[in-house]
Amino acid sequence: MKKCLGLVMVLGLVLALGNVAMAADSADVSVTANVVGTCRFQSTPTLDFGDLDQTVGTDATTTGDLVFWCTRNAAYTLSDEGNVGVADGSFSGNLANGPETIPYSISYTNFSGNGSGRTVPITSALTATILNADYVDAPEGVYNDVVTFTITP
Repeated sequence: MKKCLGLVMVLGLVLALGNVAMAADSADVSVTANVVGTCRFQSTPTLDFGDLDQTVGTDATTTGDLVFWCTRNAAYTLSDEGNVGVADGSFSGNLANGPETIPYSISYTNFSGNGSGRTVPITSALTATILNADYVDAPEGVYNDVVTFTITP
């Protein structure tokens, strides 16, 4: 009988341990990421009017493309140093040669919108103009300026 009782106890212990081993549990693990809206310039042009011929009597123009990209669906604003944060597509400045200046303007496209991602660049077509009346009596020399464009998501 003792043997039988011992066997029953061992069997009961095995079954109890078996039930403990069979108990399961689960837990959820959160996984997150944050894509930060970004805009970056890819290429910038040199707007070169070349030689301004005072005998021609016409306005001088030159063009170039400013290329950039922005995170997909990120709203962006392209602005110039005269209008930082203002998307109006126009800039007015002065080319300088010492104290001498020649006024000019730049108009540009795609100055606001939504990005399509790094692999889908955005092109802003720049058109710079010098009115003939502004250079017809300008002194001889090389005139220059630098315009800073900013793109913000």
